Amino acid sequence: MDFNDIQSAWDNEKTDKVEMPSSLKKIQSANTPLDKIRKNLKKEFIYQVISIVLIAFTPFIYHFPKETFFLFYLIYSLFVAICIYYLVKLYLFYKRINKTNLTTKDSLYETYFDIRLNMEIYKTFGFALTPFLVLFLVAYLFYKQKGIDINALSDSFVIMMFVAIVVTILIMGLSVELWVRYFYGKYAKEIRKVIDELKEE
Repeated sequence: MDFNDIQSAWDNEKTDKVEMPSSLKKIQSANTPLDKIRKNLKKEFIYQVISIVLIAFTPFIYHFPKETFFLFYLIYSLFVAICIYYLVKLYLFYKRINKTNLTTKDSLYETYFDIRLNMEIYKTFGFALTPFLVLFLVAYLFYKQKGIDINALSDSFVIMMFVAIVVTILIMGLSVELWVRYFYGKYAKEIRKVIDELKEE
Protein backbone atom coordinates (compact mmCIF):
# COMPACT_ATOMS: atom_id res chain seq x y z
CA MET A 1 0.00 0.00 0.00
CA ASP A 2 1.56 3.32 -1.06
CA PHE A 3 1.22 6.75 0.51
CA ASN A 4 -1.82 7.74 -1.60
CA ASP A 5 -3.71 4.63 -0.48
CA ILE A 6 -2.93 5.39 3.15
CA GLN A 7 -4.07 9.00 2.67
CA SER A 8 -7.29 7.87 1.03
CA ALA A 9 -8.02 5.33 3.77
CA TRP A 10 -7.36 8.00 6.41
CA ASP A 11 -9.71 10.49 4.74
CA ASN A 12 -12.48 7.88 4.42
CA GLU A 13 -12.50 7.04 8.13
CA LYS A 14 -15.60 8.23 9.98
CA THR A 15 -14.81 10.96 12.48
CA ASP A 16 -18.28 11.50 13.91
CA LYS A 17 -17.49 9.12 16.77
CA VAL A 18 -14.54 11.17 17.97
CA GLU A 19 -15.30 12.41 21.48
CA MET A 20 -13.68 15.17 23.45
CA PRO A 21 -12.08 14.12 26.73
CA SER A 22 -14.47 14.77 29.62
CA SER A 23 -11.92 17.02 31.38
CA LEU A 24 -11.76 19.30 28.33
CA LYS A 25 -15.56 19.47 28.23
CA LYS A 26 -15.60 20.43 31.91
CA ILE A 27 -12.98 23.14 31.39
CA GLN A 28 -14.93 24.61 28.49
CA SER A 29 -18.16 24.53 30.52
CA ALA A 30 -16.59 27.25 32.69
CA ASN A 31 -16.78 29.62 29.72
CA THR A 32 -20.50 30.23 30.33
CA PRO A 33 -20.12 31.77 33.82
CA LEU A 34 -17.02 33.61 32.59
CA ASP A 35 -19.09 35.16 29.77
CA LYS A 36 -21.65 36.32 32.36
CA ILE A 37 -18.89 37.92 34.45
CA ARG A 38 -17.58 39.71 31.33
CA LYS A 39 -21.07 40.97 30.51
CA ASN A 40 -21.69 42.22 34.07
CA LEU A 41 -18.30 43.93 34.23
CA LYS A 42 -18.87 45.75 30.95
CA LYS A 43 -22.29 47.03 32.03
CA GLU A 44 -21.09 48.01 35.46
CA PHE A 45 -18.05 49.88 34.15
CA ILE A 46 -20.34 52.02 31.94
CA TYR A 47 -22.79 52.65 34.82
CA GLN A 48 -19.96 53.62 37.19
CA VAL A 49 -18.54 56.17 34.74
CA ILE A 50 -22.00 57.68 34.12
CA SER A 51 -22.62 57.86 37.91
CA ILE A 52 -19.32 59.66 38.53
CA VAL A 53 -20.18 62.25 35.87
CA LEU A 54 -23.72 62.75 37.24
CA ILE A 55 -22.45 63.24 40.81
CA ALA A 56 -20.49 66.26 39.53
CA PHE A 57 -23.83 68.05 39.04
CA THR A 58 -25.05 67.43 42.62
CA PRO A 59 -24.56 71.07 43.78
CA PHE A 60 -26.72 72.28 40.90
CA ILE A 61 -29.40 69.58 41.31
CA TYR A 62 -29.79 70.27 45.06
CA HIS A 63 -29.20 74.04 44.72
CA PHE A 64 -26.21 74.21 47.05
CA PRO A 65 -25.11 77.74 47.97
CA LYS A 66 -22.24 78.92 45.74
CA GLU A 67 -19.91 79.26 48.73
CA THR A 68 -20.11 75.47 49.25
CA PHE A 69 -19.06 74.64 45.67
CA PHE A 70 -15.34 74.81 46.41
CA LEU A 71 -15.59 72.39 49.35
CA PHE A 72 -17.85 70.03 47.39
CA TYR A 73 -15.53 69.89 44.38
CA LEU A 74 -12.49 69.51 46.61
CA ILE A 75 -14.05 66.36 48.12
CA TYR A 76 -15.36 65.33 44.69
CA SER A 77 -11.84 65.49 43.21
CA LEU A 78 -10.64 63.02 45.88
CA PHE A 79 -13.66 60.84 45.13
CA VAL A 80 -12.86 60.88 41.37
CA ALA A 81 -9.19 60.06 41.99
CA ILE A 82 -10.15 56.96 44.02
CA CYS A 83 -12.73 55.95 41.41
CA ILE A 84 -10.20 56.27 38.57
CA TYR A 85 -7.68 54.11 40.44
CA TYR A 86 -10.16 51.28 41.01
CA LEU A 87 -11.92 51.57 37.64
CA VAL A 88 -8.58 51.28 35.83
CA LYS A 89 -7.93 48.07 37.79
CA LEU A 90 -11.39 46.71 36.92
CA TYR A 91 -10.93 47.69 33.26
CA LEU A 92 -7.57 45.88 33.08
CA PHE A 93 -9.20 42.85 34.69
CA TYR A 94 -11.97 42.98 32.07
CA LYS A 95 -9.38 43.15 29.26
CA ARG A 96 -7.55 40.15 30.75
CA ILE A 97 -10.61 37.91 31.02
CA ASN A 98 -11.77 39.07 27.59
CA LYS A 99 -8.63 37.49 26.13
CA THR A 100 -8.89 34.39 28.31
CA ASN A 101 -9.39 31.10 26.54
CA LEU A 102 -10.20 28.30 28.96
CA THR A 103 -8.56 25.30 27.33
CA THR A 104 -6.33 23.98 30.11
CA LYS A 105 -6.56 23.38 33.84
CA ASP A 106 -3.85 26.02 34.40
CA SER A 107 -5.82 28.70 32.53
CA LEU A 108 -8.93 27.77 34.53
CA TYR A 109 -7.08 28.04 37.86
CA GLU A 110 -5.44 31.32 36.86
CA THR A 111 -8.75 32.83 35.75
CA TYR A 112 -10.57 31.69 38.88
CA PHE A 113 -8.01 33.23 41.22
CA ASP A 114 -7.95 36.42 39.12
CA ILE A 115 -11.74 36.65 39.52
CA ARG A 116 -11.51 36.10 43.29
CA LEU A 117 -8.77 38.74 43.62
CA ASN A 118 -10.78 41.30 41.67
CA MET A 119 -13.90 40.57 43.70
CA GLU A 120 -11.90 41.63 46.77
CA ILE A 121 -10.61 44.72 44.92
CA TYR A 122 -14.22 45.60 44.06
CA LYS A 123 -15.24 45.29 47.73
CA THR A 124 -12.33 47.54 48.73
CA PHE A 125 -13.54 50.03 46.12
CA GLY A 126 -16.98 50.08 47.73
CA PHE A 127 -15.52 50.53 51.22
CA ALA A 128 -13.23 53.33 49.96
CA LEU A 129 -16.28 55.25 48.71
CA THR A 130 -18.19 54.91 52.00
CA PRO A 131 -16.58 57.95 53.71
CA PHE A 132 -17.67 60.11 50.78
CA LEU A 133 -21.25 58.92 51.20
CA VAL A 134 -21.09 59.76 54.90
CA LEU A 135 -19.60 63.20 54.18
CA PHE A 136 -22.33 63.89 51.64
CA LEU A 137 -25.07 62.88 54.11
CA VAL A 138 -23.61 65.00 56.91
CA ALA A 139 -23.14 68.01 54.60
CA TYR A 140 -26.66 67.61 53.26
CA LEU A 141 -28.05 67.46 56.82
CA PHE A 142 -26.19 70.64 57.80
CA TYR A 143 -27.37 72.36 54.63
CA LYS A 144 -31.00 71.40 55.25
CA GLN A 145 -30.76 72.66 58.84
CA LYS A 146 -29.37 75.95 57.47
CA GLY A 147 -26.23 75.43 59.47
CA ILE A 148 -25.88 74.00 62.97
CA ASP A 149 -24.02 75.57 65.86
CA ILE A 150 -21.50 72.89 66.86
CA ASN A 151 -21.32 74.23 70.41
CA ALA A 152 -25.11 73.97 70.80
CA LEU A 153 -25.32 70.30 69.84
CA SER A 154 -26.90 68.11 72.51
CA ASP A 155 -25.36 64.80 73.59
CA SER A 156 -28.36 62.92 72.20
CA PHE A 157 -27.90 64.55 68.77
CA VAL A 158 -24.19 63.64 68.71
CA ILE A 159 -25.02 60.05 69.68
CA MET A 160 -27.73 59.93 67.02
CA MET A 161 -25.25 61.20 64.39
CA PHE A 162 -22.67 58.65 65.51
CA VAL A 163 -25.21 55.81 65.26
CA ALA A 164 -26.40 57.07 61.85
CA ILE A 165 -22.84 57.13 60.50
CA VAL A 166 -22.03 53.64 61.83
CA VAL A 167 -25.29 52.23 60.42
CA THR A 168 -24.64 53.91 57.04
CA ILE A 169 -21.16 52.38 56.87
CA LEU A 170 -22.49 48.93 57.82
CA ILE A 171 -25.31 49.13 55.26
CA MET A 172 -22.86 50.25 52.58
CA GLY A 173 -20.48 47.40 53.45
CA LEU A 174 -23.29 44.83 53.41
CA SER A 175 -24.65 46.21 50.13
CA VAL A 176 -21.25 45.94 48.45
CA GLU A 177 -20.82 42.39 49.77
CA LEU A 178 -24.23 41.30 48.45
CA TRP A 179 -23.72 43.11 45.14
CA VAL A 180 -20.39 41.38 44.50
CA ARG A 181 -21.77 38.01 45.57
CA TYR A 182 -24.83 38.33 43.30
CA PHE A 183 -23.14 39.66 40.15
CA TYR A 184 -19.78 37.85 40.38
CA GLY A 185 -19.65 35.45 43.33
CA LYS A 186 -22.20 32.94 42.06
CA TYR A 187 -20.38 32.66 38.71
CA ALA A 188 -17.03 32.30 40.47
CA LYS A 189 -18.61 29.41 42.44
CA GLU A 190 -19.62 27.72 39.19
CA ILE A 191 -16.03 27.93 37.96
CA ARG A 192 -14.82 26.63 41.33
CA LYS A 193 -17.21 23.70 40.97
CA VAL A 194 -15.58 22.80 37.62
CA ILE A 195 -12.13 22.98 39.27
CA ASP A 196 -13.29 20.66 42.09
CA GLU A 197 -14.71 18.19 39.55
CA LEU A 198 -11.38 18.14 37.70
CA LYS A 199 -9.57 17.36 40.97
CA GLU A 200 -11.75 14.29 41.45
CA GLU A 201 -10.71 12.78 38.11
